[in-house]
Amino acid sequence: MSTIRFIAMPTTLARHYQAGGPDANGQTPESQISDGDGVPCRHCLQNVKAGDKYLILSHRPFPAPQPYAETGPIFLHADECERYGETAEMPEMFRESRDYILRGYSCQDRIVYGTGGVIKTDDILDRAEELLKRDDVAYVHMRSARNNCFQCRIELP
Repeated sequence: MSTIRFIAMPTTLARHYQAGGPDANGQTPESQISDGDGVPCRHCLQNVKAGDKYLILSHRPFPAPQPYAETGPIFLHADECERYGETAEMPEMFRESRDYILRGYSCQDRIVYGTGGVIKTDDILDRAEELLKRDDVAYVHMRSARNNCFQCRIELP
């Protein structure tokens, strides 16, 4: 049984973007219609279905700007969706890719050097647990191995 939990974007932030609030770059999120292929919502951690509206926006999954606070594009349902529960079960949409980047961060929200790497999907739980056992790692980000886009945060309960 895994001791980690997958953590989606907070609902308050998703609702801010869904209401047209500015993204991490101060811009209004762009609205698009999904073709049903590769449009992962960072709030419900499910793919946006074909024909549904979604947002493209710049997201900074850190509490404040600083040199290590990476900012990048993400997708989000345009309409309200239910947040993925903080569970140890990997969201099904992540099984669609063969690998992801996992990277550890300190409690000061800084990259812990030597923790980042491209990890096969089947090995994510083990690698995240290994990283989170370290005293210098407070949490892990899971990112796209192709585009480096933020997927979710991984923590211990």
